[in-house]
Amino acid sequence: MNVEEIRSEQHFNDVLASSSDVLIDFWASWCGPCKSMTPVFEQVANEKVAELKAIKVNIDDIPSLAQKYGIRSIPSLLLLKNKLVTSEHLGAASKSDVIEWLNEH
Repeated sequence: MNVEEIRSEQHFNDVLASSSDVLIDFWASWCGPCKSMTPVFEQVANEKVAELKAIKVNIDDIPSLAQKYGIRSIPSLLLLKNKLVTSEHLGAASKSDVIEWLNEH
């Protein structure tokens, strides 16, 4: 699997430092739409493994990251290029919708 679960803010910073393009899934274990996005996110990560690093951030485990990125609803996908947010996708979506969104950015 090409999705890395972030365990701490330091771990997150290490990933950002080592990858130019990062796709982040902000989620929580109690969130139904987040659970439906998990297989979609994993499929997208597998397809885009050559282009970007895919990571998941549980907002309950690391609320500081959710706050830092202004996450107000989940699931939220953020695309970062060179550590800067270039695009955001809110809510559950199909694999084709996520791929299309990524291809546009």
